[in-house]
Amino acid sequence: MPAPGLHHGCGKVLQVQIWRSLTEVPDDLGRTVVTIGNFDGVHLGHQHVVLRAREVAEEQGVGRVVAVTFDPHPIAVLRPEHAPSCLSSVEERAELLRAAGADDVLVVPFDTEIAAWSPTEFIDQILVQALHARAVVVGANFRFGHRAAGDVATLTDAGEARDFSVEGIALDGGPQVWSSTYVRTCLAAGDVSGAAEALGRPFSVRGVVVKGDQRGRELGFPTANVPTEAMVAVPEDGVYAGWLRRFDTGEKLPAAISVGTNPTFDGERERRVESYVLDRSDLDLYGVEVEVEFIERLRGMVAFEGIEKLVETMNDDVRRARELLLS
Repeated sequence: MPAPGLHHGCGKVLQVQIWRSLTEVPDDLGRTVVTIGNFDGVHLGHQHVVLRAREVAEEQGVGRVVAVTFDPHPIAVLRPEHAPSCLSSVEERAELLRAAGADDVLVVPFDTEIAAWSPTEFIDQILVQALHARAVVVGANFRFGHRAAGDVATLTDAGEARDFSVEGIALDGGPQVWSSTYVRTCLAAGDVSGAAEALGRPFSVRGVVVKGDQRGRELGFPTANVPTEAMVAVPEDGVYAGWLRRFDTGEKLPAAISVGTNPTFDGERERRVESYVLDRSDLDLYGVEVEVEFIERLRGMVAFEGIEKLVETMNDDVRRARELLLS
């Protein structure tokens, strides 16, 4: 089950204090409970670790839970050719961590200098000096320090000498363990329902609506066009049923969503997320920040021989999306 209080994507956006370097952490922070991880996507496994950190804080009478994460992803620095696509921005990650139980988020700017820290340097610089850790809660597979030499046992030994306790949380999920890699695998296959199961909520993308080629409007299906970024995860090309939420009004609208490059029209190579809000042609969304939630895949992307067949299929997409979302 999702951690209590997780309301991301369903209305109000939660605010959270984000420290983007060790120097931004207040000197008078006091003792804390710390949880550490990449937390990309903040899936159910992440949520349960943060929730346990919240429980430990209450058990020990500690005032704040601090989630420590990294930007960019360590692999992007250590092995950039293998860098994974991001499931969430730092800001989205912070909102989700706050909803799961964290009070504050420390974003460590990961670079080659920090990558060279020994486990002891990592512990002393971050956990002891900056965050005054009273307890540390991490996943059982957590590794840290140069060449990932540190693990839960390393933390435990250090904690005995530095006055903090350590708890390693067993990995969640089954038969497939929840992980950010698993979520990316689901998205690459267009399995947005599988991704949602691991995340505890529908996968979504955010962006500001830009003016596109307006072909959808000409065909009777005006769409909100959200550009995609190369290193940001989106589902496999295809058509999906989902929801579009406006950040300016909080309104959540049913939509048929296209992900891809519009193969019916020659020359288009830009991958985009285009949302047609069902039965609405009166919306002016240019310049509006939106969140697009993916509920179920309707079909793969197809290059049609003519406009008539394309419009016929789009009408069928809208009908099926309406049945899925509104029935």
